[in-house]
Parts: sequence; structure tokens; C-alpha cells
Amino acid sequence: MSLSGLIQFLGGSLQRLELRLAHAAGFDSVGPALAVSGPQILPQSHHSSDEENSSFLDSIVWMAAPKKRRTVEVNRCRRRNPNKLIKVKHNIEPCPECGNMKLKHTLCGFCFEKVRTETAMIRKQISSVEDGPLSAPAVDSVVLYETEAPSEADKDKRIIERNRKRPFWFNT
Repeated sequence: MSLSGLIQFLGGSLQRLELRLAHAAGFDSVGPALAVSGPQILPQSHHSSDEENSSFLDSIVWMAAPKKRRTVEVNRCRRRNPNKLIKVKHNIEPCPECGNMKLKHTLCGFCFEKVRTETAMIRKQISSVEDGPLSAPAVDSVVLYETEAPSEADKDKRIIERNRKRPFWFNT
């Protein structure tokens, strides 16, 4: 315990003793008193020797610590709680197009990447035809791959031609 901590402890003890003596003597209500600043009880040195008097324990932030050690069984029960375990998925199947595993009723991640790159190429081709990337198209667009001809329904639509075979996942 440092010197300043000892002084604070003694000061608090004297105040409690004074209140108990006043209560025992019959002075239940204590009125206002005049506080006078006087010399301190213990002299303090004027040079900075705080490093010599202070302990290394004064600079530590004390935190709560458990009273008992947790047993191996308690730790394992906590870690292996069924609510914390990863659930087993029974709705996984191979993708019919590429063969990679995927969830049922969702698009395969590998196939999605193919779709994303193809649509990015189509968007780039559309933006080169338009005035800029932010202008809204005035007409609908139709994507035609090689060996495809526009139909009668595509007369009033903007035609975007791709010089490759139509992907199997890109329906007409």
C-alpha cells in the first residue's frame, strides 16, 4: 500500500470513529461546521520521488477473477452445446449444369459467376451504343447471339449482337 493510500485509509477511519463517538454521546444531528485548511499530518517531500514510493501494483487495472476453476466437463458441455454447433444441411445437391455442390432451389455460385460476367459484357456493349452509362434506354433491348435472327416481335426493340454461341443457361 502506498503512503497516500495509507493516509486516505486513516482519514476515513478517523471520520467513522468521530461519527460513532458523537452518536454515542447523544449528538445525533450534526450541524454545519467550519473547515479550516491546516498543515498535513505527515510531511511530504517536495522533490518528485513518486517513482521510488509508488509500487508497480498502483498502475495495474484490477479486474474480476473467477473464484473457482471451471472443470473440464463444464467447459466441454458449454463448448459442445447443441445450440452452438453448426446445423447439418440435408438440402445440398450437385448442380445439374456444372456438377459443383449447391443448395437446392438456389443458383450455383460457379454458374452465377458465369452469368455475372456475361451480363457485364452485355451491359458494356449497351453502354457503348447509348450516350452514357446513366441515360435510360428509350426502347427495350434484345440480345442475339450468332446464328440467331430477329423475329417480328423484335422490330421495335434495340438489338444487341454477341459474336459467340448462346450459353446454355441464357434462355431465349
